[in-house]
Amino acid sequence: MSGSIPSLEISGVLATLRLQRPDKANRLEEADLTALLEYLARIKAAPQVRVVLLRASGRHFCAGYSFGDLAAAGDGGRFEAVADALENLRPLTIAEVQGGVFGGATDILLACDFRLGGPAAQMLMPAARFGLHLYAGLFERYVSRLGLNAAKRLILACEKLDAQGMLETGLLTHLYDSPEHLAEASEALAANLAELAPLAVAGMKRHLNAVARGALDPAAVEEDVRRCSTSADFQEGLRALREKRPPRFEGR
Repeated sequence: MSGSIPSLEISGVLATLRLQRPDKANRLEEADLTALLEYLARIKAAPQVRVVLLRASGRHFCAGYSFGDLAAAGDGGRFEAVADALENLRPLTIAEVQGGVFGGATDILLACDFRLGGPAAQMLMPAARFGLHLYAGLFERYVSRLGLNAAKRLILACEKLDAQGMLETGLLTHLYDSPEHLAEASEALAANLAELAPLAVAGMKRHLNAVARGALDPAAVEEDVRRCSTSADFQEGLRALREKRPPRFEGR
């Protein structure tokens, strides 16, 4: 399969992003970063989207930033912008990791809310092996998601992890025993997340990420508590409980 820029498909509440340069282990080039930033902005502007599923074609999930583009850019600024935009999306995000995740792609992975892996998943952050200093956002995600000790193991010692190691360290939130089970599980999780109350989920996601960075704003939490308690979604949730039926949330 020849390589091309990532694709975006929006179907109702689900947006599916797919990396599709399998001949280059889905290494991200400048054109890919441009497309991803455009897609993430489009998702942000689509209020009906509640879940984003990130998938990749071929053997590996992603091999990070194209070496040629990295050498030209120097600081990886646009790569960091993609990871930041992904982390800050309103919808919940799922990464389906069927194979290797290398270099900066590990930051793309950590920017996702749920990280599902198959038996062939593996990771390596080799920046220290060729003299590359990583950017601030990556340090924040590594330490806030994995802890300082794990971050040092992976970034400073360039420790390579297999699928089980990724699960134990926290790079994966779920691990499945076959590619088929992985695909089924990611789709089932997406369907489950899509049924949740979007106002409450978006607020709690934002505040959980803030807690991880030591930047929680209690006033903002209280405002979201008030907003949700007076929302039509909350009233629908209470009615559904009384009527013993699934709720039908509209995000308002």
